[in-house]
Amino acid sequence: MPARRRPRQLDLIPRREKPGPKRRLDAGVSHASRERLGRRWPLHVTLRMARRVFNLRSGRAVRVIEAALRASRDRFRPKVVQVSVMGNHVHLLVEAEDHLELARAMQGLCIRIAKGLNKMMRAHGVPTARGRVFADRYHSRVLRTPSEVRNAQHYIRENRRHHFGGAALVDEYSSDGLLAAVVVAPTHWLIAKDVHRRRARGRPARGSPAG
Repeated sequence: MPARRRPRQLDLIPRREKPGPKRRLDAGVSHASRERLGRRWPLHVTLRMARRVFNLRSGRAVRVIEAALRASRDRFRPKVVQVSVMGNHVHLLVEAEDHLELARAMQGLCIRIAKGLNKMMRAHGVPTARGRVFADRYHSRVLRTPSEVRNAQHYIRENRRHHFGGAALVDEYSSDGLLAAVVVAPTHWLIAKDVHRRRARGRPARGSPAG
């Protein structure tokens, strides 16, 4: 006669989860190692603000961003060649040759923006405006082909229409408008090639300072 199987006892105590930090369901940019830059490349960088921060598309906020970009331009090697400011985030087209240099430059830029925005918000009725203003770390994507650069430039340039609609006018809260003086002329051939192509067609050379 075959032996009877013993009934499997159910665990009354839930099993312990694996050690280590839990990933939040609403987590943003991954903290995994960023892609290393073997040489100078253009990158599309996005900075996203926390909910408590004022609308960035205003004169008082864009002046803070302008001052931070100007100070970072004079201090760090990675250079911003195109910028567009939306209501709660900022798009940048950056030239950098090393991921550590990029990280230092973004850290310096973010610190300046955070201090400036907190100071501005305290001056406009929010006495508790201190500390973190960014929703997460900056997000960056390396652009390695002419089509990737063109798509990123078009996305940054037309992002206002994507969010707010309207006619195809120059966005004043961008490097085509109020922030033209704080960006630098591109030197990487992928971006410079597109600038020369647009000039040859008689179109504005987006992503480079006016004049």
